[in-house]
Amino acid sequence: MRWGEYMEHKKDDMKHTALVVLVGITLVLSLINLVATLNLASRLEGSPGAPAAPTAPAAPSAPTAPTVVQASADDDPVKGDKNAKVTIIEFSDFQCPFCGRFYSQTLPEIEDTYVKTGKVKLVYRDFPLSFHQNAQKSAEASECADDQGKFWEYHDKLFENQAALDDASLKQYAKDLGLNTATFNSCLDSGKNAAEVQKDFADGQKYGISGTPSFFVNGQKIVGAQPFASFKSIIDAELAK
Repeated sequence: MRWGEYMEHKKDDMKHTALVVLVGITLVLSLINLVATLNLASRLEGSPGAPAAPTAPAAPSAPTAPTVVQASADDDPVKGDKNAKVTIIEFSDFQCPFCGRFYSQTLPEIEDTYVKTGKVKLVYRDFPLSFHQNAQKSAEASECADDQGKFWEYHDKLFENQAALDDASLKQYAKDLGLNTATFNSCLDSGKNAAEVQKDFADGQKYGISGTPSFFVNGQKIVGAQPFASFKSIIDAELAK
């Protein structure tokens, strides 16, 4: 073989080898790129920020029924028709200013609209707060008046005179209402009804009460000196059942 032919043949071999190497490199790079793409896609699918697959809309949930507390009326004073469809049980404190606000602003409308029409009866239970100095004795005095059949008259007298609830004033109110003062004074001085008042208080705590006034309207709780509308919405719903 001549030298020229040899060199020409050698050049062809080198071109062929270079082409093979180039194709190999291209294949390797393509494979690396494919693996990287698949790995990235896998990470994105598991990422918290990745969009979730669409799901069918959930059915709307049913409205939650109000919580009802089976509060007892015990043997406490009742105003209104005892067979009324709706019962309001009030836990109150004669020295509490918010209870006084309920008495003067909301109770009259409840009485005129529902109690006097036989639709609602009102039960009063004692919840004398410890930081009201005269609350316990005032509650006991109202129970002494109840012993003589004059609870509601005495109840009104106390709320209309919240600034004067000392023992002497409590006895004077009994006299003003025509009660047997000797019997009333003995009842108050002896603490005859202290246990009855504390029973009401203990029951209130059991029902979750921590402040006054608090109410249960057919078992549905209302807290504070709420306006008439707050009571009306529940009462009307109960009457419609």
